[in-house]
Amino acid sequence: MSEASGAKVHANSSETKYLRWYNKIGYGAGDVGGNVVYAFIAFFVMIYLTDTMGMNPGIIGTLIMLARIFDGTSDIFFGSLIDKTNTKMGKARPWMFWAYFGCAAMIVAIFAIPPSLGDFAKYAWFFITYVLLNAVFFTANNIAFSTLTALITKNAQERVQMGSIRFIFAFGTSLLIQVSTVGLVKGFGGDAAAWRNVAILYAVIGLVVNTISVFSVRELPPEVLYDRPDEDAAEEQEAIAADKPTLLASLKLLISNKYYLMIVSVFILGQVVTAMLGMGIYFMKYILGDENYFSTFAWAINVPTILTLMATPFVVKWAKKIYWVNLNGYIIAFIGRALVIVAAFMGSIPLMLVFTAVGSIGMAPLTGTLNALIAEASENTFMTKNKRIDGMMFSATSLGVKIGGGIGVAVTGWLLAASGYVGGADVQPESAMSMLRFMYLWMPPIIIAIVVLVLSRLKVEGANDKLRTELAKS
Repeated sequence: MSEASGAKVHANSSETKYLRWYNKIGYGAGDVGGNVVYAFIAFFVMIYLTDTMGMNPGIIGTLIMLARIFDGTSDIFFGSLIDKTNTKMGKARPWMFWAYFGCAAMIVAIFAIPPSLGDFAKYAWFFITYVLLNAVFFTANNIAFSTLTALITKNAQERVQMGSIRFIFAFGTSLLIQVSTVGLVKGFGGDAAAWRNVAILYAVIGLVVNTISVFSVRELPPEVLYDRPDEDAAEEQEAIAADKPTLLASLKLLISNKYYLMIVSVFILGQVVTAMLGMGIYFMKYILGDENYFSTFAWAINVPTILTLMATPFVVKWAKKIYWVNLNGYIIAFIGRALVIVAAFMGSIPLMLVFTAVGSIGMAPLTGTLNALIAEASENTFMTKNKRIDGMMFSATSLGVKIGGGIGVAVTGWLLAASGYVGGADVQPESAMSMLRFMYLWMPPIIIAIVVLVLSRLKVEGANDKLRTELAKS
């Protein structure tokens, strides 16, 4: 514990209130911008590329996986940049603000591939814009947004509240994207230009809300953030500078934090589940025979999630530990998704909807508490190593979204291609139909079972409580 000796931990830091209600809501609204991008890509880019642009799902999946190579490096890079940033706006807010202009431009570009281009040019256009969106602009925006959880409050309950409010906005936006997009595309004409127009609409909405979110909060001053209120200005700046390790040193700190590694793995697996459920538009269109069911199931997924997120701060406060809430929640999620399979084989859509809702209720608490868990992991590094790497630590969110979502979409493309899926066809071969059932019904509970195993080991709160007790005695 010698490295921790320099860290001063104030017992009342978790009791002090740092935010007003409008700060929390303003912060949470930032996920409207993030999910205008993420949900639109996650649920609709594949069917746009295969059924409207006539592109091969296997090639698309391969390009998306290649793009993740760039994404993986950029997450750590931008996390380190945020840690080293020092402006009047703070560390994270400038990145969150300016990066979204790139997000807005790239989301339009992805859905604006000219139909007249040759096949190679279409794939090149998609790959370049997809890499720029994910590896550069979305990364910078999302990591900065998530990092604010640790920079605008030190209160654990406020962090849980922020996470819940954030993801209420996230799932609310995702729901609106899922239930509105098909109708909007048809309303704009149903062709390639229609997809572009919808993308422009979403980009403008995201840009406006992201800007509001950035200016609704302020980052804590260094003397509060670093628990050094008694130091004079010169000593304070020296201490803050010492808390900025090199990129290599930061990477070593990340790898040495087992809780960070577990959180990243949980985040990745959760995003793969989301990607598999995003296959629902194919499942509804070809298995259930009506793509409009996609909107119906979107309600069953997102409304229970939003309601559960509203209750999550109160449940966590009652349970006193995030650990137990998340673990038991995911056990419920596994049961719910397993029963969706049973209902599907019974041919009962109402029961499928009910059990889909149960699964969503079980997964929701983890979604609302992930940022709080990352903040706990960051505190663990601070207390054991006396180093602040909040930006890099919160790269877990962007890293998880991109790698998990990318793996999910890429695997979707590969499996569709392997099954003989024919883009835009009225009737699919039986091999493709079987694959759609496997991806939408069986893969989510399998992945959720793995998450349960990881969550059973994610006891970062208990470890931090023990560290605080030891530090208080030293």
